[in-house]
Amino acid sequence: MKKKYAIEVDCANCAQKVEDAINKVEGVTSATVSFVQQKLIIEAEDDRFDEIMANVVKAAKKAESDFEIEL
Repeated sequence: MKKKYAIEVDCANCAQKVEDAINKVEGVTSATVSFVQQKLIIEAEDDRFDEIMANVVKAAKKAESDFEIEL
């Protein structure tokens, strides 16, 4: 499943740190964080998507505490 989310990230470097952290989450096929567009595009396993997204939010917050996502 592929979904887009509105996010809030402060800088391009922060966006890269968050993207790297999200791509390491088990079940994530691919993730792209755009600082310019303030969007997260994520592709993950369909059957565990909600569980994976919970782990994505945790990983993103750990990488950058100011990161916000609209689920």
